[in-house]
Amino acid sequence: MRTLLVSTILTAGFIGLTGTAQAADCGKVSIAEMNWASAGVAANIDKIILENGYGCQVELVTGDTIPTFTSMTEKSEPDMAPELWVNAVQEPLAKAIADDKIVKVTQILTDGGVEGWWIPKFIADAHPDIKTVEDALKHPELFPAPEDASKGAVTNCPAGWGCQITTANLYKAIKADTKGFQLVSSGSAAGLDGSIAHAFEKKIGWLGYYWAPTAILGKYDMVKLSFDTKFDKEAWDKCITVADCADPKLNSYPVAEVDTVVTKKFADRAGVAMDYIKARKWDNATVGKVLAWMSDNQADNADTAKYFLETYPDVWTKWVSPEVAEKVKAEL
Repeated sequence: MRTLLVSTILTAGFIGLTGTAQAADCGKVSIAEMNWASAGVAANIDKIILENGYGCQVELVTGDTIPTFTSMTEKSEPDMAPELWVNAVQEPLAKAIADDKIVKVTQILTDGGVEGWWIPKFIADAHPDIKTVEDALKHPELFPAPEDASKGAVTNCPAGWGCQITTANLYKAIKADTKGFQLVSSGSAAGLDGSIAHAFEKKIGWLGYYWAPTAILGKYDMVKLSFDTKFDKEAWDKCITVADCADPKLNSYPVAEVDTVVTKKFADRAGVAMDYIKARKWDNATVGKVLAWMSDNQADNADTAKYFLETYPDVWTKWVSPEVAEKVKAEL
């Protein structure tokens, strides 16, 4: 990530850089430790690799999407945001890139941020005809409502979440109420997670909104259903995201672009550390499994980062040279 570490070259007539020289080249690096799990763990992974593999002096600073992006643009601090959900700052980010203030380095989540309506895999396996949301709505008996088992349930997000509005509008657009379904509020984040856990414990069907990467989808094997239509951004912005839209039309959730961004000042001095940043990316399935371990063990970001490095060397050693990988392993 941010290290002006020049690769050690030991060929005839040349003397390789020492660890001390590398550390001096790398210098101090500030990384935003965002306040959600996947981003917080990513920041700590970067800290461990940059400090132990490249000799950097890393400072983690508390971050959130808009404040961090604004500070990077206006003050060039912190040096890096490992996981920026780009959809939230599309226009100002494009301007910051054009103004040579920010550099978009890599898509850290290779699958992007994924939203949708999901069902348990055991239901999908038992009913291979269910591929789309429309298919699922033909079987209200498979997804019993908690208060009225004669009805099917589409489980919604907690009140106040943006996904509560989008789910309600898509429920209306697909006319789920005419197909024997109720839109059921989850009440809270814990309630939403608990409803999925309950479905797996009792081996009963569940249909509703969720997103990835998350601990729940790392722990429970779920299948995202297609809405069998293309994403229409204009219709999405004008209606699906608007509370109580009068006449929503069927749409699909967009895939969110999730990138690592750095300040232009840092990019200009980072040297081969930028090679690490460009290479550092992971898929949602891996992130979900790591976050599930984090949840089950009530671990913090630092412990979870160490767990990832110890458990998934096949993933992260591809991001660095063999020499750097050995240095990191020696410190775990």
